[in-house]
Parts: sequence; C-alpha cells; structure tokens
Amino acid sequence: MNNSNTYVKKTLTIVTKAVVGFLGLVVCYVLIALGLSRITVDQEPNTVAEVSIYILTNGVHTDLVVPIKSDVYDWSKEVKFANTASKDTNFHYLAMGWGDKGFYLETPEWKDLRASVALKAAFALSSTAIHTTFYKRMVVGKECKKIGISKEQYKRLIDYINASFQKDNNGHFVKIATNAVYGKNDAFYEANGHYSIFHTCNTWANNGLKQSGQKCCFWTPFDTGIFLQYE
Repeated sequence: MNNSNTYVKKTLTIVTKAVVGFLGLVVCYVLIALGLSRITVDQEPNTVAEVSIYILTNGVHTDLVVPIKSDVYDWSKEVKFANTASKDTNFHYLAMGWGDKGFYLETPEWKDLRASVALKAAFALSSTAIHTTFYKRMVVGKECKKIGISKEQYKRLIDYINASFQKDNNGHFVKIATNAVYGKNDAFYEANGHYSIFHTCNTWANNGLKQSGQKCCFWTPFDTGIFLQYE
C-alpha cells in the first residue's frame, strides 16, 4: 500500500513539474515575442514612394499585398488567374502569405485543427505553402495598411517573395493540386522553408518588409507586432 502511494506521489510530482515547465516555456516565449516585436526597425531613409504595397491581416495571419502588374514586375505570369476557381482576370492586387501546408490545407477553421497538424507546424516537421489571393481593390483600415516604397526596394521584395516559391524544372511556380481553397479567387503553391514557432507566417511577412527596407519589427511570430508599427 505504501509502495503504491509512493509511486502515485512520484508520478504526480513528475507530471506537475512537466506541466509547470511547459507553461513556463510558453510564458517565456510570449514575453520574448512581445518584447522583440516592440523593437522597431525603421524604414530606410530617403525612401521615395514609387510603388504602393500593403500588409493585410485576418486577425492572425499577415499577407504581403502587391500590384499584380507594374513596370517592375508582372505576377500574373506565374500566379495565374486561370489557377483560381473564378478564372476572373479583373483584379489589380495580389496578396501572398507563406505558412505551414497542413494548417493551410487541412485547417480551414480553428475547429478543424488536429493535434498532429499543430505539432508538426510548431516543430518544423511539415512542408510549407504560399496562399495567393486576388483583390480588385484594397481598403485601408485597421486590418490593411498602405506602404509607399521605391522601385529598387520593390525589386528586393519581389526577389524575397520569389525565393519563397518552389520552382519546377522550368523555373515556374508549382501550384498545389487540391480543391482546398478559401474562395473563388485564391490558389495554393508549393513553398520553400519550414514553419515553426520561431518562423511563422508573420515572421515571413515581417522579414519581407525588413528585406525591402520598410518599417517592421526586430522579430515577431504574431501579426500584432507588425501592425503596431503602422498605427
């Protein structure tokens, strides 16, 4: 009887320590994320606003939004209108977001989230995808911010985003063959890189702003850190 009680007590102690340790790590992660996301990396000085880009959030995930066609680049040559359900070509803007493929394709809503998908995403164990969405116009507000950048900065952003797409043997973006879309005007493409708690969809968007010399966070896994820079 005493041996049984001792075993139970030891088990409870181990479980308690594990839970407390895990919660401690979560708290540390959140505090570090909040702290580093408040450190601002300023826009490059003397930036001339030649191209308008946008950042867009759905409350969790940040997209980088660019003009579909400009004298700098034509995104429609690779992110094709024909790859959407609507096939509509009457659009002016393209939103792109990078993230975990399992989350994108298997978790259309939070209620659909499975533990296996979450664990794979958290620890960089699955592949990634880029979600592309066409828009006819952008409405600036709390969830959408406009940023004026130079053509040279835009070219850097193009290079950054391009490098995130997987390419086939002919150098073309690889569309994911699936019916898992969010609407009539979006599509998914294979991506490079690994998603983790240290490199999230918002980290990707923040790094894109950083690469192109725009105001951003030192580091952030959350969309709130990015949008605080543009209040």
